[in-house]
Amino acid sequence: MSEPAPQLPIRALIAPVTPLQQNCTIVWCAKTKKAAFIDPGGEVPRLMAALKDHDLELKKIWITHGHLVHAGGTAAIKDLTGVPIEGPHPDDQFWIDEISASGAKWGMPEARSFTPDRWLGDGDVVTLGETQFEVIHCPGHTPGHVVFFHREARFAQVGDVLFQGSIGRTDFPRGNYPQLIHSITQKLWPLGDDVRFVPGHGPMSSFGAERKTNPFVADEVLSDA
Repeated sequence: MSEPAPQLPIRALIAPVTPLQQNCTIVWCAKTKKAAFIDPGGEVPRLMAALKDHDLELKKIWITHGHLVHAGGTAAIKDLTGVPIEGPHPDDQFWIDEISASGAKWGMPEARSFTPDRWLGDGDVVTLGETQFEVIHCPGHTPGHVVFFHREARFAQVGDVLFQGSIGRTDFPRGNYPQLIHSITQKLWPLGDDVRFVPGHGPMSSFGAERKTNPFVADEVLSDA
C-alpha cells in the first residue's frame, strides 16, 4: 500500500524490516521519481530491490534517530550508493556511535556506525526532487530525534515519537518523558488533525485519531492529568 494519494507530490511505501518489524519508509517525488530511505534499519538488499521494482532513483538517506534498529542499514547503503545521509539532530551522535557495538551484541553484525553528511535541526528543510520536507526536532525518546513533515501532502514520518495508541519509550539513556509529551502536544498537534503519520513500528494513524484515543496523549487524558 502506498501513501499518500497518487495526485499528491510525494508517494511513500512502508517496508517493515528485520524480525523487529521496524518501519523503513521509501518516499519519493512523484514527478521525478527521486527517492529517499527514511530509517533503513536493515535488510538492505530487500530495500534496494524495492527501489528497482518501483523504478526509483535513490538520492538521500534520512534518519529520525540514532537507534540501531532504525539506522542499522545506513552505512551499508551509503557504501553501495554514495548518497548523502541527512539527520538526525547532533544530540543523537552518542547513539550512532554505539551502533556497531550494539549490532554485534544483538545479532546484527552488518550494522555499523556512520557519520551523517548533514546533521539536522528544528526548522531545517530537506529536499527530494521537486519536493521538500520540514524538519521538526522532537526530543524525548532520544535527545536528537527529528520528524520529517510534508505540509502539502499532510504526511509525517515520526519515528519513535508517537505510535497508533502509544508513545515512544523514555527509559533509554537521555530519554525524557515530559520532553516527549511536550514534543507531541506542542510540535506535532499544531500541524493539524488531518496529518497522517508513519511511526517507527506498526500501522499508520493520524494526529486527530491519536488526540481522541491515545491513552497517553489524548486531549481528554491530558486535560484530566
